[in-house]
Amino acid sequence: MKDIKTTRSICPECLKAIDATIFEDEGKVFIKKECPEHGAFQEIYWSDYDQYMRAEKFRYDGEGISNPRTEKKNGCPYDCGICPEHKSHTALAIIDVTNRCNLTCPVCFANAAAAGYVYEPTKEQITGMLENLRANKPVPATALQFSGGEPTIRKDLFDFVRKAKELGFSHVEINTNGLRLSQSVDYCRDLKAAGVSTVYLQFDGLTPDVYKFIRGVDLLDIKMKAIENLRQAGIDSVVLVVTLVKGVNDHQLGDIINFAVKNFDVVRCINVQPVSLCGRLPQKQRENMRITIPDFMKKVEEQTNGTIKVSDFYPVPTVVPVSKAVGALKDRRYLEFTAHPHCGMATYLLVENGKIIPITKYGNIDKFISVMNKVYEDAAKGSKTKAKLRLVSSMRHIKFGFLRKYVLGVITSGDYKSLGDLQRHAILLSAMHFMDPYNFDLERVQRCLIHYAVPDGRIIPFCTMNSIHRTEVEKKLGVPIKEWKDKHKVEISQPF
Repeated sequence: MKDIKTTRSICPECLKAIDATIFEDEGKVFIKKECPEHGAFQEIYWSDYDQYMRAEKFRYDGEGISNPRTEKKNGCPYDCGICPEHKSHTALAIIDVTNRCNLTCPVCFANAAAAGYVYEPTKEQITGMLENLRANKPVPATALQFSGGEPTIRKDLFDFVRKAKELGFSHVEINTNGLRLSQSVDYCRDLKAAGVSTVYLQFDGLTPDVYKFIRGVDLLDIKMKAIENLRQAGIDSVVLVVTLVKGVNDHQLGDIINFAVKNFDVVRCINVQPVSLCGRLPQKQRENMRITIPDFMKKVEEQTNGTIKVSDFYPVPTVVPVSKAVGALKDRRYLEFTAHPHCGMATYLLVENGKIIPITKYGNIDKFISVMNKVYEDAAKGSKTKAKLRLVSSMRHIKFGFLRKYVLGVITSGDYKSLGDLQRHAILLSAMHFMDPYNFDLERVQRCLIHYAVPDGRIIPFCTMNSIHRTEVEKKLGVPIKEWKDKHKVEISQPF
């Protein structure tokens, strides 16, 4: 057993900030902490020490937002808004347009039935949140997700999408369970016409039992119908979002990858989210449910018979040198994915004749990134000609002509279209492990890239929103369910 570092966390009982230690024991990484009032807690952090250290090599600290909305007053994580301590830009902004939902999933942390009130920002408030996100400096938010609850419940969702595009969001996606999409191709067409870029579709597996456990009802046919309706509507960017639960659907990762390959005409990404553990749970019960990013990577290798290996995955901040290099060459700032190295891992899968080939088979990622660092250094010193020559030479680390073409397009133009061209020729396989009060690490919070906008002008990192701030934010605007139903003339026994 050996200590790796000290950090700050929160007590799972009272949510007060407390000291914590991250340590290695028998090849695994744990976090331990002790609250003076509620005692000691220990939780698995990463299940593989070697992979933990490998990811750590790709750490990049960003400089955050130069116009924070809140002051440093009570300390992290209570000053979220974003405060001056935050170290990353907004890579993906989220706006919850409602907490109403047409499902009552056991794993959900954001629905009216569980909260006891309806939270639903007005059109004016949503416009204000959009404008606030676009005011971020030095890099305005460009990617947006409308979420909930279930956002398709709102009839004015199309207006929100159009407004976001009008204000300059190049990427607008809808986070949905797919129920509404499965009912109508025309609805899917209307989403596309409004400007939706991507549908972020809950997709937990390929058998009914998985949905019955995670969502409380069999939704498999609904998922299939939703995907087919999106295809018919001409939406060719679908993310399959897998809530990964140990012993429930972790044996289906290989099948989900194969499903994505068979539906490669519309599926662009598989985003796996190991389940966050909410509520008070004994340590033994948490151990039975907890699954970490290294577990995910190992299961992918096992279930693809080694076609995709653990070594094919890289942490999110790996791409930071590319953003910095392109920005230095073009004298502008681009979004830098300075997430904590242990927040997520990903790889690109190329699809050829129905078979998958990890991008690492066609490119030496480590050498390519090393060259990008040098390109940035040259350009930052004013030697742009030298930097451009290095940029061209970096292509020697990418073997496949087709891939070289699209990567070169991204790093020379630096625009959304070029990135989209690359994305449409590959499947992004990723895992993002959102924190809960048991494995909470404030070092990760300060580097969070995924931010909620809320009506009072704050912009709140994902994990603090869902572990700490959500109840307080929504209660301010929330209306008791009976009062909301009376106002909207909905029978109290009727669902939303």
